[in-house]
Amino acid sequence: MARGVLGTTIYWITAPVRLFGRSARFRLILGAAVVIVIFFSTTLWALNKFFPSIDTANAPKLAALPPLPPLTRTSFFIAPVAVALPAIRVALEKAAPRDLTGKSDNPVSSLLSKADIGVTVSRGAMVVSGAKDALTISTPISGTLKVTGQLATQAGNVTGTLAGLLDSTVGKQVKGLTSQVLDQHADVRGNVNVTARPTLTPAWRLDPNLVAQVAIGNGALSLAGFKVNVASEVKPLVDREVNAQMAVLQNKLRNDPIIEQTMRREWTQMCRSMPLGGGKTGLPQLWLEVKPIRAAAAQPKIDGKNVTLTVGVQAETRIVPTSTKPVCPFPAALDIVPNLAPGLSVGVPIDVPFTALNKVMEAQLKGRHFPDDPNAPVEVEVRRAKIAASGDRLLISLLVKARERKSWFGFGAEATLHIWGKPVLDLKTQILHLTDLSLAVESQAAFGLLGAAAQAAVPYLKDALAENAVIDLKPFAADAKAKIGAALAEFQKTAQGVRVDVGVNDLRLTGIAFDSQTLRVIAEATGSAKVAVSELPKL
Repeated sequence: MARGVLGTTIYWITAPVRLFGRSARFRLILGAAVVIVIFFSTTLWALNKFFPSIDTANAPKLAALPPLPPLTRTSFFIAPVAVALPAIRVALEKAAPRDLTGKSDNPVSSLLSKADIGVTVSRGAMVVSGAKDALTISTPISGTLKVTGQLATQAGNVTGTLAGLLDSTVGKQVKGLTSQVLDQHADVRGNVNVTARPTLTPAWRLDPNLVAQVAIGNGALSLAGFKVNVASEVKPLVDREVNAQMAVLQNKLRNDPIIEQTMRREWTQMCRSMPLGGGKTGLPQLWLEVKPIRAAAAQPKIDGKNVTLTVGVQAETRIVPTSTKPVCPFPAALDIVPNLAPGLSVGVPIDVPFTALNKVMEAQLKGRHFPDDPNAPVEVEVRRAKIAASGDRLLISLLVKARERKSWFGFGAEATLHIWGKPVLDLKTQILHLTDLSLAVESQAAFGLLGAAAQAAVPYLKDALAENAVIDLKPFAADAKAKIGAALAEFQKTAQGVRVDVGVNDLRLTGIAFDSQTLRVIAEATGSAKVAVSELPKL
C-alpha cells in the first residue's frame, strides 16, 4: 500500500535510527515531532492568514430593535425668476397699438354745424426702465389735430355762444361771420408715460396696476379767425384712448393664467422619484422621492435690469429603495409672504445597511496595530471587524492577534474582542465616533487566555480604540451629494427665452438613527436655483 505523505516523511526520518542505534533513534524521533509541529503550525497559520473568522458563538447577546419607521424631511426650493427689462419692452411693443384716433367732445365743436374735431397720433419706440419697485414705460407720440365742418349761418347765434367761451377781443372778431366751411390741421407732439407696480395675488395672477400720464406740447390752431389751444383739445382725446387701451391690457394681464400654468407644469415635473444609484459606496440602487406640498412667493422686485419674482416650493423628501409615484395635489392658492431668501435645501434620510458599514470600518481598521506605545507589554493587530446594533449602543467585534512584545519566541494568539460604544456624529468632521467604550465580559475572558501581559494591555487597547473606533461617513456624503446633484440637474434646462440653473453646493450629515439592520443618516444638501427669462410669450 502506498504510504501517506506524513508516514513517508516519518519513515525516511527514522530510517537512520534502524541503521545507527537507539540514541540516534531518539534524536530522530524528536526531529520528526518537530516536523509534525511545524507542519500543523504552518497549516493553521495559513488558515488564519487567509480565512480568519470572528468568534460569534461567544458574542454578547444583542437586543432586537424594531425597524426604523418611514421618515421624510422638509425641503425648500426657492428660486428668483428674473425677467429682463428688454424682454418686457419687446412684449409690450408687440402688444401695444401703433396708432390712436379719437374725436373731441369739446364745447367749441358744438359751435360748428356738421363739424368734427379729431386727432390721429402714432407712437414711437418704447423705452422701459425700472427703479424703486416701479416699472416705467415711455413712448413719444406725434400726429395731427384736424378740424372740419361749417360755421352756423346765424352769426349772432355763433357770437352769442362764443361770448361765454372767449374773451371780448376774440368775440368781436367773430361778429359778422357768415357761413364758412372749415378744414384746419395742426401738428401734435407729446409723450405717454405708463407706470406699473405689479403685485401677485393668491389666485396665481399678476395685477400690473397700470397708471398712464399724457403730456402734449403747446400749439395753436387758427379757427375762423380765432386761435384754439391744441394741447387742450388733443389731451382729452389722447387720455381717453390711452386709458381705454390700458384698461384692455390691464384686464388681459390680470386674467392671464401663464403663472399658474407654468407652476403646474413644474409642480408635476417635481412630483416624482428620481434615481440616485449606489455608486462606489456599496449602497444599492436608491431613489430620491420629492413630494411638493406648498407654494409661496414674494412680491416682485424691480431694478434697472430685471423684474424679479421669487417663488418657493416646500416639499417632503426622502430616499427610498424603489421607485415611487407620489400624489401631489396642486395648491388652490399661492401663499404671499413678505420675503423669501433664494436657495436650495434638500433634507433626506439615507439608510445604510450595516453590511456596507462593515466594509468601510474594516478597510479603516484591518492591519492596524495597537497600541502605539512601544512600552506596552502587548501588541494587538486587527484582522477582521464587524458592527452590530443593540439598544442605544453599537457593538464592534474585532478579531485580533495579540503578541507579547518581550516574548523570546514572538508567538501570538487570536481572540475576538467585543467593544460596546454609543454612536455620536461629529457634525464638523462628518465622522461617527463611539463613546463610552467598554469591553464586553466575553472579550475580557477571551483576552485573559492570552496571558497576564495581555490583561495588562487592556487599558492601552481601550485608549487606542477610543481614538480609532470611528466610521468615516464622508464617502457616503460625497456619493449622496453627487447623486442628488445629478437628480436635480434634470430641472436644469435652457429653452427658448428661459434658462434654469440648479446646483448642489454642499451636503452635510446632520443626525443618525439605527435598527438591527440599518444605520439611518440624515443628510441636508444645500445649493442654489435661479431662472432667467430673456423672452416672454405673446401678450
